[in-house]
Amino acid sequence: MTRVPTQGPASGPDDLAHTPRPGSLAARARAAAAPTPYLSGLNAEQRRAVEATEGPVLVLAGAGTGKTRVLTTRIAHLIATGLAWPSGILAVTFTNKAAREMKERVAHLVGPAAEGMPWLGTFHAIGTKILRRHAELVGLKSDFTILDVDDQIRLLKQVLQAENIDDKRWPARQLASLIDGWKNRALQPAKVPHGEAAAFAHGRGAELYALYEERLKILNAADFGDLLLESIRLFQEHPDVLADYQRRFRYILVDEYQDTNVAQYLWLRLVAQAHRNLCCVGDDDQSIYGWRGAEVDNILRFEHDFPGATVVRLERNYRSTGHILAAASHLIAHNEGRLGKTLRTEDEPGEKVTVTGAWDSEEEARLIGEEIEALQGKGHPLSEMAVLVRISAQMREIEDRFVQLGLPYRVIGGPRFYERMEIRDALAYLRCVVQPADDLAFERIVNTPKRGLGDATLQVLHAHARAARIPLMEAARFIVETEELKPKPRRTLRDLLANFSRWSQSLEATPHTELAETVLEESGYTEMWQKDRSAEAAGRLENLKELVRSLEEFPDLPSFLEHVSLVMDAVESDSDDRVSIMTLHAAKGLEFDTVFLPGWEEGLFPNQRALDESGRAGLEEERRLAHVGLTRARRRAKLYFASNRRIHGLWNSTIPSRFIDELPEASVEVTEAPAAYTYGSYGQSRFDMAEPFRSSYATPGWQRAQANSAGWGGGRGGQSGSFASGRGAGARRGGPLMIEGELVAKSTGTASAFGTGDRVFHLKFGPGTVAAVDGNKLTVDFDKAGRKMVLDSFVERGS
Repeated sequence: MTRVPTQGPASGPDDLAHTPRPGSLAARARAAAAPTPYLSGLNAEQRRAVEATEGPVLVLAGAGTGKTRVLTTRIAHLIATGLAWPSGILAVTFTNKAAREMKERVAHLVGPAAEGMPWLGTFHAIGTKILRRHAELVGLKSDFTILDVDDQIRLLKQVLQAENIDDKRWPARQLASLIDGWKNRALQPAKVPHGEAAAFAHGRGAELYALYEERLKILNAADFGDLLLESIRLFQEHPDVLADYQRRFRYILVDEYQDTNVAQYLWLRLVAQAHRNLCCVGDDDQSIYGWRGAEVDNILRFEHDFPGATVVRLERNYRSTGHILAAASHLIAHNEGRLGKTLRTEDEPGEKVTVTGAWDSEEEARLIGEEIEALQGKGHPLSEMAVLVRISAQMREIEDRFVQLGLPYRVIGGPRFYERMEIRDALAYLRCVVQPADDLAFERIVNTPKRGLGDATLQVLHAHARAARIPLMEAARFIVETEELKPKPRRTLRDLLANFSRWSQSLEATPHTELAETVLEESGYTEMWQKDRSAEAAGRLENLKELVRSLEEFPDLPSFLEHVSLVMDAVESDSDDRVSIMTLHAAKGLEFDTVFLPGWEEGLFPNQRALDESGRAGLEEERRLAHVGLTRARRRAKLYFASNRRIHGLWNSTIPSRFIDELPEASVEVTEAPAAYTYGSYGQSRFDMAEPFRSSYATPGWQRAQANSAGWGGGRGGQSGSFASGRGAGARRGGPLMIEGELVAKSTGTASAFGTGDRVFHLKFGPGTVAAVDGNKLTVDFDKAGRKMVLDSFVERGS
């Protein structure tokens, strides 16, 4: 470790009067003569990024190219050479963890001098420090409170109630989401566009935003958005304060610049104007948080915003093998909105990226589990394996499979599927339907969603239940016939009990999947999340749909609940050797030897919602997400797609993601599923014509898909890059699936042409007899393969 003398407490110019003034000729001469052992081991591009100290610098740091090392070494270089005092360096990160790691690394390089860096932290931490120093100038006191999301929503509810606005029609959470978006774009109430203000409470959005801000000042409080927004207002309205910070921050460094939003960008531009020594490190190919307000344009227009900027590209990857990098680079090259760089490695080519097709998502989970077991048998640590999914609803089948196999796993970035809040709530409703004496379940959902049955009501119910030694729900049935409760909660509780009675009576007569949907809808639980405008709401709704879908695998509701209880009771291994499961968004910044990437299908990945809402920009962000997923792998990247997936209650024939078509043939190996399942009827892919893949896809199902695609007259035909927004997933909305105007597959709820007792023939399973018909899904007793569920489009009439 190189320890640099601190020359006294490195807290400011008064303490360092005997050292050369930072930036002076003497300091520059000292910088040139200073020994620099901390630079050893840097490659040429990294060293250039460290030593380009003057003027604006953009470091385009690809995945695994050592950006953290560049950032920390650059800080050490500024301190060690006397170009800046530690207190004159502003270093901004996005997470507290990254800030701690940066400080530790700098301390390792320069010793105690790192302790004199008061301005190293997250945007919000630094914004808070500045606001507390000048709180009175923005209408606050220095001890102001920072509200969390729950406090913010409670305050917004008060504002809505004071204005006589129905918070069921116009939920506080929706307004909170709008305000958060406006603050991310540095918009004060008066600057909110009229069209956006009109989207809430009949045009009163901006007015309510202003009232909310007024309440915050009265309460001496700020929310997270204010920590930067009020700092910007402080700088704009008080130029003397801004000038002080501009002089103070001689050098500014920003990590993950591609993830900055408009407010962060404006804040940085203001404080960097004096010295212009702004160094931004980021990767436009890893900008995946547009849904959270991040603006990839901030990094794309850096050279325009800071003329004369030095751009350093870090392209030497120290993480992944050659084939993985080739696949990731070839894929991301299809994006138009990027600055451009090509990752390379001096490592061996390694194993090719594999692409495996499965019959359905259950088979996909089985294949992943078997592959993990095989690798584990060869000594591969489980902790160096990860399964990365596009949406959290994909985790359910994978988790169930791992439980069956006894594979230890952890879910990163959230609880396991059955432990998620919305799943526990839904299960509580179902438990009450099956077992009315389940007090814990009833207590959990009696006021979820909010019904006005709060603690006071529960206390009355508990008192009677204890006295009579009966369950809560039975106690409630007695209470609603008395005057113990006020009329409104008594009426609400009576209606809820009537619902439970009706649902319980339907247990035998109604299919359990249909009953589960009915319970969630009639209870108002699904509607609660549909009205929620938070970023998590869409994912929670997907999880609820996946929960209902999972019921199909069980004969009735009680057996499903028993299964869940056993899964929940599975003791998590104390060992750290566990497979990691997480979403692709949660995987950013992590790396593993082997990465499994399931669900590479159109509509799922790229996600149809992203395409519908953001068009080409959404497609490019999805492609960046695919790039992030591939570059998490050091040694092996394994992609999967399913030919059939249950979406919104219907089985759909799905087609492989266009991203698979965009992978380079030379670095990809298409592998056959061990069970040789029939791959669904989907349009032509570039792989159909590729010699290396033709021999791999030799099953009857693949040959049939090729024959069908020839009849469609073109299909995809390599046009994967030209999909228009909103196309490519009609079936996911319950209608025909259209690709560039061609009908590819159709999956509807209409009656099948086949009936019970019909003889059919399946290319894989052979002849059989139809036992049951459910829309376009057939349950068939095959002569040799036994009972299977298949789509009617994959069978023909037999004898």
